[in-house]
Amino acid sequence: MSASRPSRPEPALVVILAGVCAALHVGKLPPAIPVLQQALGVTLVQAGFLLSMVQLAGMCAGVAVGALADGLTPRRSMLIGLVLLAAASAAGGFAPGVTMLLALRALEGLGFLLVVLAAPALLRRLVAAERLNLIIGLWSAYMPLATTLALLAGPWVMQAAGWRAWWWALAAVSAAMAWWLMRAVPVAAALAGTTGAPAQAPLPPLIARLIRTLAAPGPWLLALSFAVYAGQWMAVIGFLPTVYAQGGTSLAAAGVLTALAAAVNMLGNIGAGRLLHRGVAPVRLLVAGFVAMGVGAVLTFAAWPGDVGGAAPTPLLPMPLRVAAVLLFSGVGGLIPGTLFALAVRLAPGEGTLSTTVGWMQQGSGFGQFFGPPLVAWVAARAGGGWHLSWLATGASALAGLMLAGLLARHLRPAPAGPRAP
Repeated sequence: MSASRPSRPEPALVVILAGVCAALHVGKLPPAIPVLQQALGVTLVQAGFLLSMVQLAGMCAGVAVGALADGLTPRRSMLIGLVLLAAASAAGGFAPGVTMLLALRALEGLGFLLVVLAAPALLRRLVAAERLNLIIGLWSAYMPLATTLALLAGPWVMQAAGWRAWWWALAAVSAAMAWWLMRAVPVAAALAGTTGAPAQAPLPPLIARLIRTLAAPGPWLLALSFAVYAGQWMAVIGFLPTVYAQGGTSLAAAGVLTALAAAVNMLGNIGAGRLLHRGVAPVRLLVAGFVAMGVGAVLTFAAWPGDVGGAAPTPLLPMPLRVAAVLLFSGVGGLIPGTLFALAVRLAPGEGTLSTTVGWMQQGSGFGQFFGPPLVAWVAARAGGGWHLSWLATGASALAGLMLAGLLARHLRPAPAGPRAP
């Protein structure tokens, strides 16, 4: 009787882990901001752009990079993206100042996009149809999971060896992940369902799909909704370690509290799918999410005015309740992305434009994440470095989200039934 061979993780799981690995580079910066401020003299506004620069590629060329990923084949695109992330992060560990870090963050953004835009297409080729929804559900939590891991591990690595070691560690993880993906997902499996070389769509049909998508109102409403959601979520979660550190919390404890806030976002992601399955109207979930984000941000940041002598404003709530407010902000706000992805299936202007619609949503998300953190940082800088007025910026985004939810409600309302044909 032959000895049993050790079981290997299925290729789909390795693909999901590769997405988590790529997203670690988005999440590695929030716990590093206080350290970078001390080591490199990074200002609040520069920190905001460091947070958002990784989204530059997605904001400017999400659809174009998606088309590039299709041309490369999904497996090759993910491998190139992981190698690019490893190289940029390794070089970032040698950066002498913020300018080089900003440029390398943009390069990391391109690598991140090559990985995460190709992953769903690769999963579709690797997973049987009856299991695809389950696997895609697991995939949808890659970003909050990576953010949580980065917030937990980053402070410990930086306390032990400095911020440069944190950059180099993630470079090594990305290189190892590229090697694992190459071994675990063979070329034959990645090309399942294709014949010969991957087919290249003629240029005119690609342009036609793009025009058809951008001419329809649904994809625009989805992209704008994703923008106002992602901008405020990234701003709050990105600066939360700094807010806690300024309040006297240790760097490690601030990382744990922020990791908890990022982790509960997964509950909202998963909960949205279950509630939609039970028949809850998607617009109700969007309204609940944006209201929770608006209220949670106010309770987190708002403060009583300082006295005439110039004392700093006193937070409206004690720290335990402010932590609870952040959990409300992130957890219930997590209903929004899960709902928007479900609506993409309904609002894409045709079956052949679903990927283009999702790519346009990715550009909206990148736009929000690029401009949200610098806007909140600018408000904080105008307030003398305090965060007590930051809720004005996030609250405006929440109100915009509610307005967009109203427009989506009108767009989703079924047309009145006409007379039936005899």
